[in-house]
Amino acid sequence: LRAWGVLAPVIFIGLQAVQVIISPIPGELTGILGGYLFGQWGGLLYSTIGLTLGSVASFAVGRWLGARYVRKLVSSAVWRKMGFIVEAEGAVLCFIIFLIPGLPKDMACYLFGLSPLPLWVFAVVSTLGRIPDTWVLSAQGAHAASGDYLEVVFLTAIVVAIALPLYYYRNRLVGWFRGKLAHSTDRAG
Repeated sequence: LRAWGVLAPVIFIGLQAVQVIISPIPGELTGILGGYLFGQWGGLLYSTIGLTLGSVASFAVGRWLGARYVRKLVSSAVWRKMGFIVEAEGAVLCFIIFLIPGLPKDMACYLFGLSPLPLWVFAVVSTLGRIPDTWVLSAQGAHAASGDYLEVVFLTAIVVAIALPLYYYRNRLVGWFRGKLAHSTDRAG
């Protein structure tokens, strides 16, 4: 990618956007790659731009094509687990889903497209929710590129210590939000 010179950031941003739209591509690898190629802050910047573009594109596709298409796109397991997003209006819910590791963020973009959440709110909140993880991945890549393998191990240990409980309790957190949404809908109706 470095051989592309000044086009390298543009190509990388495109890669990050595509990995959101075509979600089987692991975003962790591309996040580390960004830090490896462009340094901690360049990787964060280019990854964030690409992730935001991909997220907004997926949101727009979900909104434009509607529930029938999105139901075919996401797995039935993801729909059962995360389908309550369709009724959500909350920016806080969006932020937390993008912050917690282990949740299907890329598929959530399509689901949020079906929700009443405005596009600009989704773009801002999902971007802010992704930044901590994106920064860590960029830092890991940058430290690996400079040969600071002890720093990579240290960062990874900190991330695992923080992310493991969140990952372990992710289904409870999703269930809690699902219950909060159902409760607020019952009160409104």
